[in-house]
Order: sequence, then C-alpha cells, then structure tokens
Amino acid sequence: MSSLSKSPWIFHYDASSCNGCDIEVLACLTPIYDVERFGIVNTGNPKHADIFLITGSVNEQNKEVIQNLYNQMADPKVVVAVGICATSGGIFAECYNVMGGADKIVPVDVYVPGCAARPEAIIDGVVRALGVLEEKRKRIKEIAAGQVTATIERASLDDAEKILELQKIAYRSEAELYNDFSIEPLTQSLDEIKADFATRTFLKAVIDGNIVGAVRGYMKGTACRIERLFVAPGSQNQGIGTRLMREIEATFPESETYDLFTGNRSKRNIFLVKKLNYKISRTEKVNKRVERVYLQKAGQNRG
Repeated sequence: MSSLSKSPWIFHYDASSCNGCDIEVLACLTPIYDVERFGIVNTGNPKHADIFLITGSVNEQNKEVIQNLYNQMADPKVVVAVGICATSGGIFAECYNVMGGADKIVPVDVYVPGCAARPEAIIDGVVRALGVLEEKRKRIKEIAAGQVTATIERASLDDAEKILELQKIAYRSEAELYNDFSIEPLTQSLDEIKADFATRTFLKAVIDGNIVGAVRGYMKGTACRIERLFVAPGSQNQGIGTRLMREIEATFPESETYDLFTGNRSKRNIFLVKKLNYKISRTEKVNKRVERVYLQKAGQNRG
C-alpha cells in the first residue's frame, strides 16, 4: 500500500471544457512542474488508474461516458474535479444541456476551483487526493479484517437508483465471462427497477450508510424466486453475499422451495449457493454464449 500511495496513476477526462484547464493539466507534465518526479503517472486506461481527474462541465452527451469510466476503475478510487466548470458547471451551468459539475454524476472527493486552475493548485489537489485514497484503502482493510460489518436492511424505492448503479458495476464482470453485455442486469432501466419494487422485496447490505450489495425476491406459487444477488467489487469476499441470501430466504419462510439461476461460467455464484444447500435442477441454453443453470433448495415447511 505504501508504494502505491507514492506512485498514483491518474486518468484524465475532458468533459467539454474550453481546454484552459486541460492546458494547465498538461503544464503539470512539463519540466517546469515535472509532476512525474513525484511518481504521478498519467494513464490512458481507467482500469489502471487510482485517481479520476475531470475537467469541464457535465452534459447530457458525456454523462454516461463519465459513469462508465468511473465504474471501470478499481476500488479504492478518488475523483478530482479541476476547474470551476467541473466543480459547479461554471458559466455554462444554466445551459439547457449542462447538468452541472462532475458531482452530479459521480462522487467527487476533491475540488480544485479556478478558471483556469493553476498547475500548482492541480498538483495540490492531487496530493490531497492521495490522502483520501489512503483513507479509503485503510477502510477496505478494516472491512476485510472484520472490524466493520454490513447491516442487512429492507430497501425502499429511494434506493432504486443506487442499487441499479451498483448492479451494473457488479454484473460487468459477469458480462465479460460471456463477452455478452446485453444481459438484463446491465440493460435494465431505472423505470424498470422501480417497477420491480411493486412486485419484489429488495434487501440491501449497508456499510457506513453506503449500499454495498443487494438481492431481491418474490413468491410465485409456493416457491420463492431469488434474483440478482450482487456485492460491490470492493466489498466482496466478506460473507455479505451469504448473509443477503440467508436474509432473503428468511423473508419468505412459507416457501416450499427457493429457486434462482445463474450462468454456467459463473463458478463463484454456483459455489456460493451450493454452500447454502442449493442443488442444480436443470440447465437451459439462452444463446450461443450463455447457458443458464437453475438451482433449487427445499424450504423449511416443505414436506
């Protein structure tokens, strides 16, 4: 961890700025400021980056790009908004297609105001981001050590947007297994997941007020159908998925059976539910890439 804190990798995205702040970001790399002497490296791949540096205001055209780039970054990660446009929308804040600053789309940890922001201020912002990054790493260690535990709660409609956001992050790795990004967890819309709240019971796992996992279930006849169990990448391997499964089962004690399905290549999911006494009941070919594996467990009242 200490070596990583001394060599942060930065991914820079221009969200429709006037290029004033972008020029100052480039100035940080010149011999006058030579930010690389501190071990700071500018990378073109968000999957390799620790710090997401955003310049310019967020608009309808680039908001999904920013979200996708943010979601591709591994946890822990820090977002730095550089320039008045990225911090608040600046003089473009009232434009019809401008949503405002970067914090309208992704959580921002450090704000560097200015028009344009000076190289000294940008470097200071990155240094502050390193402190935030180290705190996040420390928190992840505490969670891994069991010093911080998640609580399982009933989710409400107000949680729909956050659950959908995490769902799309968590299921990206599943899509990569099959090279199929058209799977329903990734294509589900906000309106669709809100509609699910009317027919399904949602449970969420929460750490420090932040949702880190979820599952949903509903009764169909005498069986409980369990759907879309996921845990955010930074909170996996902590037993949260197992706790969510046990809680959703306990929510439907009258069920004769508990049913769910996953992909045949999702070995981790299959291993998890088999540990909870689920057994494969059948398989089904969905398309050339995906085969569904259906698993079932007898309920306590079956008999």
